[in-house]
Amino acid sequence: MGTKNFIIFFFWLAWARGHEFFSSTDHMAILIAKEDELLKSFSNYILAEEMYLSKLRGALLTLELLTLYRRPDQEMSDPLAAYKLMQRLRDEWAIIAKYTKQSPFQGYQDLLEDELQKIPDQNDLDGAALGIIRLQEIYNLYPKNITTDPLTGTEVYVSLDQAYDLGKIAYLWGNYQHAFLWFVECLRKTQKNKDYVKTNTVDAILLLKYLGSSAYHFGHLPYAIYFTQHFVDIDPTNMEARLELASLKSQRSRHISSPDIFTLDDTPVNTYVALCRGEAVKMASYKWTSKSKRKRQLTCRYSTVGGNPRLMYAPVKVEEEWDEPIIIRYHDVISDAEIELLKNLSRPWLKRSKVTSEDDSGKVSLNRVAQSAWLSKEDNPVVHRVIQRLHDITGLDMQPQGSLEVLNYGIGGQFGPHYDTGELDESPSGYRMATIITYLSDVSFGGATVFPNLGVSLKPQKGSAVMWYNLLQNGQLDEQTLHAGCPVFRGSKWIATKWIRERGQEFRRPCALSETE
Repeated sequence: MGTKNFIIFFFWLAWARGHEFFSSTDHMAILIAKEDELLKSFSNYILAEEMYLSKLRGALLTLELLTLYRRPDQEMSDPLAAYKLMQRLRDEWAIIAKYTKQSPFQGYQDLLEDELQKIPDQNDLDGAALGIIRLQEIYNLYPKNITTDPLTGTEVYVSLDQAYDLGKIAYLWGNYQHAFLWFVECLRKTQKNKDYVKTNTVDAILLLKYLGSSAYHFGHLPYAIYFTQHFVDIDPTNMEARLELASLKSQRSRHISSPDIFTLDDTPVNTYVALCRGEAVKMASYKWTSKSKRKRQLTCRYSTVGGNPRLMYAPVKVEEEWDEPIIIRYHDVISDAEIELLKNLSRPWLKRSKVTSEDDSGKVSLNRVAQSAWLSKEDNPVVHRVIQRLHDITGLDMQPQGSLEVLNYGIGGQFGPHYDTGELDESPSGYRMATIITYLSDVSFGGATVFPNLGVSLKPQKGSAVMWYNLLQNGQLDEQTLHAGCPVFRGSKWIATKWIRERGQEFRRPCALSETE
């Protein structure tokens, strides 16, 4: 089993146990409350132990007073004195047993065992660490960008163990440059304070091994030799390290140049990454020439959607985000009170979001790090009202699909590039013809909805909804609608997704006779 598959297996295992925190940032509020509760219970336990010890000391004093009149010579020769000794020992044992049974220790141990099932496990820590590495990859971030408070500019304390674990996750995931930079951060901490390493579990020799291996896999042979040499200097009896050093040195004659391992390459690996970073991407220039030639500029307007009575006195604010395929943003479609209600309704039912699998049951994937819950319009009048409003502003039939999927993204939460059409056999109402995403929160940094084939990036705006068609009017997939949710760096991203299926839309969006429309 490969390293990545190994990691994925354990994330799946955590999900299968129904215990996962890293895939929903909203769970951090639960963990904050849990931390306060845990510390409070520990404080109460200490007070109980102090009261218990006070009782024990009082019982001990009483028992010691009983021995003041002890006469060993008589107790060994006088039958009555021997009887009294035996009776006293029985009474002393009963008193000691009575008080020791009052110990709060076992009850607290049972409480801790129960609480252990409600706090993050190692899989959560690894998932959160992988989320941080994902943020570094997408947004081109150095360790200092992660450890610096964006509001104050001050450095946030990260322990040696924490930096080391982040480096190991990056290494296991094959991101050797970020792994190297985290391991260098570990080295900086140990050199800054020689006693620092004594309070941590990081093995200095293993750290050098990781530094050399990360450098080698990245392609920087000189640093690989440098750190492996240090490894051998510290442990000259390690034959594996000596052989590795000899192998590295034998490659020097064939080694031409080394990439700069300390400087991240700011060239985006693809359009998806560029859009997530907010970098300028020419928005599908071929669209401007051969097909649409951009007959008009994108516009904003008020609309009653064909004279809908519900919109006559409060027209919807419509903004065109793109014209072909059409991507529309509707502003102020949901109130703050409605947003909070949707969040509160979904929280008890949040579970790890899945992606399509061969057996149609769905599967957990690192390509989608979020938790979701389905809310039916029968669950609450507000859900019904929101769905009705989406019908009003889009003019599309919502009857076959009476549910919203509410999602909260996790640490570094994302949904990689994908299409929304779904599978034909997953519903008798056909493919998902259109998608409506309602943003239930703003996001400070990251979390944009991007369309790599169009060069379009849409920032989450709380209270707005974005709609696009996944299918051409001839019923075929529109490949231009490939889209993704970028990783969330700062903030908590909440959305409500509504998919509109084909059936019931025949007269609202008539089929086209052309194979290309």
